[in-house]
Amino acid sequence: MKKYVLTISTILITSSLVLSGCGKETRQTIKSNDGSHTAAAGEMHHSESGELPEGLHEKNNPTFPIGSQALMSADHMSGMKGAKAKIVGAYETTVYAVTYTPTTGGDPVQNHKWVIHEEIEGHTDQAYAAGSEVVLSADHMKGMKGAKATIDSSEQTTVYMVDYTPTTGGDSIKNHKWVTEEELSAIE
Repeated sequence: MKKYVLTISTILITSSLVLSGCGKETRQTIKSNDGSHTAAAGEMHHSESGELPEGLHEKNNPTFPIGSQALMSADHMSGMKGAKAKIVGAYETTVYAVTYTPTTGGDPVQNHKWVIHEEIEGHTDQAYAAGSEVVLSADHMKGMKGAKATIDSSEQTTVYMVDYTPTTGGDSIKNHKWVTEEELSAIE
């Protein structure tokens, strides 16, 4: 009986801790020992600032116009995949997946999606190649601004800023930065 009560207590405490961590959080990615990426690990709060970096240009005639809705396949944040997104901005740029150690401390955030070219300190006109080391000026996650980062991958594409309500419930997310065109599909 003591073992049963202890097990129930452990489950309740664990559930409480998990639920207390809910909110406007984003999933980080951790590289496992076999080199594959797995979702989970730490959670970080996401900023809802709609402020845009200097030099970012709006996309003319985007696939998903401002004010339209699209279905998201991205899973950067808990409750994002399968959510309907309202498009609040569309921009032509280079997007990067990056690995960085937050300036606030903690474990490195691996393969974070996405940072755009204009969110790299002192960015050049040319896109950065995988393996390049940069300093981030993006501040949509705690500990990101000023962090040293390594470019994991890059792609020239249209990126979108979106509003959405997580499929997991809770408050709507405003001005999420960024979702690529490939992570959106038309709502039928």
